[in-house]
Amino acid sequence: MPPREQPIYTTRAHVFQIDPTTKKNWVPASKQAVTVSYFYDSTRNSYRIISVDGSKVIINSTITPNMTFTKTSQKFGQWADSRANTVFGLGFASEQQLAKFSEKFQEVKEAAKLARDKSQDKGETLSNHSQEESGRDTPSSNRASSINGTDDEKFLHVDPEEAVLQTENEHLKSAIEQSNTNAKKWETELQTLRENNARLVDALQESSANVESWKKQLGACKEESDTLREKIAELEAQCNEANQEKQRNAQLSVRVQELEAELHDKEQELENLRKQAEIIPQLMAECESITTKLQTAESRNKELEGRVDGLQLDIDDSQQKQVNMKGELKKFMDMLDGKIDELHEFRQGLSKLGVDN
Repeated sequence: MPPREQPIYTTRAHVFQIDPTTKKNWVPASKQAVTVSYFYDSTRNSYRIISVDGSKVIINSTITPNMTFTKTSQKFGQWADSRANTVFGLGFASEQQLAKFSEKFQEVKEAAKLARDKSQDKGETLSNHSQEESGRDTPSSNRASSINGTDDEKFLHVDPEEAVLQTENEHLKSAIEQSNTNAKKWETELQTLRENNARLVDALQESSANVESWKKQLGACKEESDTLREKIAELEAQCNEANQEKQRNAQLSVRVQELEAELHDKEQELENLRKQAEIIPQLMAECESITTKLQTAESRNKELEGRVDGLQLDIDDSQQKQVNMKGELKKFMDMLDGKIDELHEFRQGLSKLGVDN
């Protein structure tokens, strides 16, 4: 025996339900995308949307001709279920899935409308047929009563055809009563549907307002995203500059090490010069001694001027050399750090001068 209810279309989507308190915010009904299916009940001639997350039924919505599936964005759609007193929302992975689900909803809605119209036509036909049979049974009963006499005699001598008609009449009366009961029930359901429809219209208006608010929030988020992208680009540029600065710093570090090595060499050279400069006082003492000797020699030369005329020219030359030597000594004192070699030459000159004297 085939199952009474079978799936006719299946897809996957994220399921949401409207918040029953605020009627504005969406509450996720599933943590991930789940299977959403259209089911057809051949016995009741009805259609349902069913979705199960594990062992929990998160959608069980019977589709009626009054329902409407609304696309609120490129990948999101919703519909209101008055019987469940909620609004369901589905988020799809692509626009094509949303379009296919919307088309299937419209097809199922039209099929549900045709099934309802056929049911109403069948009820009206059954009611009319019952009334006709009831009107036709009345004269037959009267005729049987008038022909056969009393009711007891009619019960004993009833016509088989009339018995069949009476049985059908009883069935038709039951069907009429059931039809009247169903009509009252349908009127009650219709009133309930109208009330639910009004509530759903209010909910849809609130949902539309929420959509506008969400659009504004989405625009603000997009602007913020653009701003963040610009900041990221700026930070990337700054990172590139920082990398270049690091390379320059590495080159400068190498240069600093080279300069430190050169400075060490210069300090070593300066230390050597300082050691050589310690000899300067001794040289100064020798210079003073030489100066004293020169003065003594000048005195002796003055005393011998009268006796040694031939040596006058030599004395004059010697004095001139002494003057030049004093100037050179003064320059040597001023340029002591870089003129050590000249000092040795000057000492040789002084020694030579002493030998000459």
